[in-house]
Amino acid sequence: MRKLVLSLAAMLFMTGLVLAAEVTLVKYDSATKEVTVKEGDKESTYKITDSTKVSFVDKDGNAKEGKLEALTKRLESDKAPGRLKMDITVKDKEITEVKLKGGKKKQ
Repeated sequence: MRKLVLSLAAMLFMTGLVLAAEVTLVKYDSATKEVTVKEGDKESTYKITDSTKVSFVDKDGNAKEGKLEALTKRLESDKAPGRLKMDITVKDKEITEVKLKGGKKKQ
């Protein structure tokens, strides 16, 4: 019984460390690499690191790995605040993974 309780406690603790959610960009500070996002009515600020994984998801749901520079370019856009939606995974106030919907293909 003790093992069961300890394993449940460990599982609940681990789920609390990593948070994944769809958020909307509020603002981006390129000097400190801090992103302020809004999830529902709650605003939170997270840090982007060099180890942040970036991926772009096409309309079919296929993910393609992207570069951190592409993410920062989108975050710095004047049109992004309030409009850019992304799925983020957060651990210890740092964004570990970002999933963005891919842009339209130019032909």
